[in-house]
Amino acid sequence: MIRRLVPLFIVALASALSSMFVFAQTAPQRGGPQAPPPQNLQVLAKDTSGAQVLQLMQNITAALGVTCGYCHVQNAVPEGRGRGDAAAGRGGRGGPPPFDFASDEKPQKKAAREMMLMVRDINPKVAAAVGKSADAATRVGCVTCHRGVAIPRQLTDILDQTAMEKGLPGAVAQYKELRKQFYGAQAYDFSEASLVTYAQRLTQGNKPDDAIAWLQVNLEDFPTSARSYAGLSQAQQRKNDKDAAIRSLEKRWSWIPKTLSSSGRSIN
Repeated sequence: MIRRLVPLFIVALASALSSMFVFAQTAPQRGGPQAPPPQNLQVLAKDTSGAQVLQLMQNITAALGVTCGYCHVQNAVPEGRGRGDAAAGRGGRGGPPPFDFASDEKPQKKAAREMMLMVRDINPKVAAAVGKSADAATRVGCVTCHRGVAIPRQLTDILDQTAMEKGLPGAVAQYKELRKQFYGAQAYDFSEASLVTYAQRLTQGNKPDDAIAWLQVNLEDFPTSARSYAGLSQAQQRKNDKDAAIRSLEKRWSWIPKTLSSSGRSIN
């Protein structure tokens, strides 16, 4: 009985597989029409595929912390359609492409091209400078400088400008907002030493009040920072406030043994 059933099972299985193959060959492809090839390529090779361009653009947006609209012009949404419809499937499902990727209208796109050429020029020079092959040398990329922000500036430079334009309270508020947004990322340095160094510069520039304010902000995040108390003492001495300077030094020395103990170091 079993021997009679085996040939029938094989025939049935072969018939099923054949039907599945035919269905797979004749079934319509889903997902809408394929995206058109890239246009207006001026830095990339003309034969760069759409998939390659997409991967490169994704790397750039991640490095700058932006989206496509930062460099590319957004197409107008047809009347009666939402932006979600226009963006669906990058032109699939009957919707228009969400962006005019070929357009050079935005200055950010022109700047991006120049930056790509700059990176292309720098990497061979880096390899030559360190005496390594191109594969062994550290490569420069967008993220090397941008670190997740579109305009890479040092945190202290940003605070200086805001302080000039909006005063010290505005700069302090900006610092706290940036820290809330970017803490833990690579965009800005929110370590203990960052504001200590900034405050030292302000003290040396004869701005002890500003230095004291920034060190107090630092102590909100690092309440046991001996370096912050040392900086406070320096700024207070610049103001000839000797009593306050002594109190700050006393707090500094009170925290040093605890800090060294937690780190396993000893006082030299």
